[in-house]
Amino acid sequence: MKDDDAWDWGLGRWETYFGLVLVSTIMYVLNDHPTGTGLVATGILLVTVPWYVLFGRRFLGRDTSARGAYAYVGGLIVLCGAAALTAPESSLVLFAACPQCFMLVRWRESVAALVLLNAVPAVRFFRGGADAGTVVSFLVWTVVVIGFSAFFGLWIERIIAQSTERRELIAQLETTRAELAEVSREAGVMAERERMAGEIHDTLAQGFTSILMLLQAADAYVGRDPEEARRQLGLAARTARENLAEARALVAAQPPAPLGGSSLDEAVARLTGRMREELGVTADYTLTGEPRRLTAGAEVVLLRVAQEGLANVRRHAKADLVEVRLAYAPESVRLEIRDDGVGFGPDAARGFGLHGMRERVGQVGGAFDVRSEPGAGTTVTVEVPA
Repeated sequence: MKDDDAWDWGLGRWETYFGLVLVSTIMYVLNDHPTGTGLVATGILLVTVPWYVLFGRRFLGRDTSARGAYAYVGGLIVLCGAAALTAPESSLVLFAACPQCFMLVRWRESVAALVLLNAVPAVRFFRGGADAGTVVSFLVWTVVVIGFSAFFGLWIERIIAQSTERRELIAQLETTRAELAEVSREAGVMAERERMAGEIHDTLAQGFTSILMLLQAADAYVGRDPEEARRQLGLAARTARENLAEARALVAAQPPAPLGGSSLDEAVARLTGRMREELGVTADYTLTGEPRRLTAGAEVVLLRVAQEGLANVRRHAKADLVEVRLAYAPESVRLEIRDDGVGFGPDAARGFGLHGMRERVGQVGGAFDVRSEPGAGTTVTVEVPA
């Protein structure tokens, strides 16, 4: 119901009123003129029904400047006038005809139509030889009726205008809502695509890179040190299993595999230990403060930053010393990854990995900082609210 136009909703009520007035008028006419002129007037009045249903109904409450509406009102004036000329009692139908004019054409034209509809009954009255008092009474009553009808018609015209504006506004709002829904859907798809790209970069891509490096190292030791080659292959197999677990976690939308059922500090300690095993470098892990559970978002961000930071050390730093510090403070948790490697300049700080870390940290309201100079190593610092 709320989606229907006001005129469509009230059309049945108006037509019921019109029908009651028409039936009452015909009964009144036939009561005074059961034959002859009464039957002719009744026939003329009945013609107004198909005239309305087939022609006038489509314009009711719609565009008041439509030519068809004016043609319908003109035909209505002719039919009502002809019926009134045949039987004066037919004028009763004006109670239904007059409101239609204001629903179909503009206010000024409706007032003119109202005068024309009442012209025939007025002429018959004045030709009837009424006394002065009756004439004055008739004129006063006519002025009152026309004045009230004009006021009522102006109100109807305002309702039509507001209904039209409302219909247009609703159409615009529905269009805008559909456009916003499409934009929101596209934004959601893009955000999810970016999220998945970051997850794949920080997990699967890093894992494959690590596996490739371990396999290359194992190949170098195959002939001269089989034990070391087997150790490198074992590390590659373990990394592959962990990568598979990460892939399954991504598909199932579960927490990162390195966390599993363990705490964040344990997961960061394992990542640091793996760095030590894979590269044979000094990798120290330091924990300060009292470890505690954080929000899922904060733990995932810190874990991913640790993975990405250590992966960058593995691929680019050529470091001999890596230091990882995780500090729990009352209102925040701070992660710092420092190496003594080759470092990099400002241009290299705009890579996808660092950008992804900065985006992740920003999503949980944290602070991200990278400090590096060529030949002076790199320090990555992240602090997130606890």
